[in-house]
Amino acid sequence: MAKHKHSHSAKSATPLQLAQQAEVKQSAFLQALKQTQNKNTSDTPKQNSIMGPVFVAIGAILWALDGILRRSLFALPPIIIVFYEHLIGSIILLPVLWKKFGTEKFSQKSLLIASSIALFSGLLGTLWFTTALTKVNFISFSVVFLLQKLQPIFATTAAVILLKEKVNKNYIYWAGLAMVAAFFVTFKNGFINLSTGEGTVTAALYALGAAFAWGSSTALSKLLLREHSTEMTTGLRFVLTTIFSFIAILFFSDINAIFTVTASQLMRFGIIALSTGMVAVYIYYKGLQMTQAKITTIIELIFPMLAVTIDAFVYKSFLAPSQVAAALVLLFAIYKASQLNTKSE
Repeated sequence: MAKHKHSHSAKSATPLQLAQQAEVKQSAFLQALKQTQNKNTSDTPKQNSIMGPVFVAIGAILWALDGILRRSLFALPPIIIVFYEHLIGSIILLPVLWKKFGTEKFSQKSLLIASSIALFSGLLGTLWFTTALTKVNFISFSVVFLLQKLQPIFATTAAVILLKEKVNKNYIYWAGLAMVAAFFVTFKNGFINLSTGEGTVTAALYALGAAFAWGSSTALSKLLLREHSTEMTTGLRFVLTTIFSFIAILFFSDINAIFTVTASQLMRFGIIALSTGMVAVYIYYKGLQMTQAKITTIIELIFPMLAVTIDAFVYKSFLAPSQVAAALVLLFAIYKASQLNTKSE
């Protein structure tokens, strides 16, 4: 009887009641969908805050391996190395870059920023650092490597000015600790060789210039990545650096030096482009896009730490206990600094 009564009641529902029931169900569905979207959105910054530093670290690790691949290229002038490294990277990137030009809006501001990155990071930074080393006859543990450790200061300053990033006490503490640790990783027992001849002062100026060029380019790259994809940013850097380095060869070097590169050296340039060169920059930019510039520059300190470790392994020289301890402190400081990357920018 009750069953019959319920069935009769359902059949006698008016069209208005049916419409109201449908509206309630639709409202409940939309609310559930909104909650799901909110959950996914709230997870994204957290995922970015983790993956961004990971990609930056991978890029820094690849750069640390770069010296091994370049050993057979040291007979070439630095400007020729810069030219061919970026030329081959540009050729590989051209199809992707051409496609991106059709989908991404490009402005004069973007071109100016990209040109600045290519000029400072791709060309001048490398040449200034190499010139600084020649002034002290490539002596290890010199003032050149000391001043290069100031790069995070330039990068953080540029991030505050250009990107309006905030610097708090936690960041200053962990960044400062990372820089001190990086110093003791590079300089065994804290020893700095200042007896590097008359060119020491000139070398110091070039080293400061390189630290400024590379540090400021971190913030400039982040600025460009706010408007463009990783592919576009990487492509622009390589193409424009190729153009700038070719102009530099025309005015400051011997153009015939371009034709002295051997087939085996060209092959080595190709290997570099597909590993520690263009690919490393692409991965680094992928991380920088999700990481604050001030955090990125601290994570980059993995590069000199691993470079010293690899160098010691290749030449069968043991690291001092102070270097091992400093490396552990550096890794911990980088980890703590990375945790401050709490939001995607």
